[in-house]
Amino acid sequence: MITPDDKDWTWVLLRRCPECGFEAGAVDKGAVPALLRANALAWRDVLAADDVRVRPRADRWSALEYACHVRDCCRIYDRRLALMLAHEGPEFPNWDQDVTAVEAAYGEQDPAVVADELVEAAEVLATSFERVSGEQWQRTGHRSDGADFTVDTFARYFIHDPVHHLHDVTGQD
Repeated sequence: MITPDDKDWTWVLLRRCPECGFEAGAVDKGAVPALLRANALAWRDVLAADDVRVRPRADRWSALEYACHVRDCCRIYDRRLALMLAHEGPEFPNWDQDVTAVEAAYGEQDPAVVADELVEAAEVLATSFERVSGEQWQRTGHRSDGADFTVDTFARYFIHDPVHHLHDVTGQD
């Protein structure tokens, strides 16, 4: 069992991540779809590796588990983006990523299927971000832990996650 990550990662909007080097706050919101698509494609090579199910340490997910997480993040964030665009200041339903990893048996999933699903989920979210325009970027949403976002900060906060996890498994962005 991996110890759940309970850090508040919203600080990535204020400064460069010391682990992966990504500076989410400096990313132009319009660049998020292209960054997301490129990141999703990079996971195909990761998921083709022979050791994709091997955890590098007992307290660290395998590349397959991280890929499943990134896929599911894309799906969750697409739903949250839709909520922000359809409602004034919605509160997002809580999502326990660690429970999902166990219940969905991330480490037992088919890497080829996960690669396809990740690319598809990333494409859906990238397209959703491309449809945002004008004042929609300033619409708000709220996480159940009290973190507040505009669509703009939500997009830039989100993109750190797949970039960071690709770095986790490859050492590169």
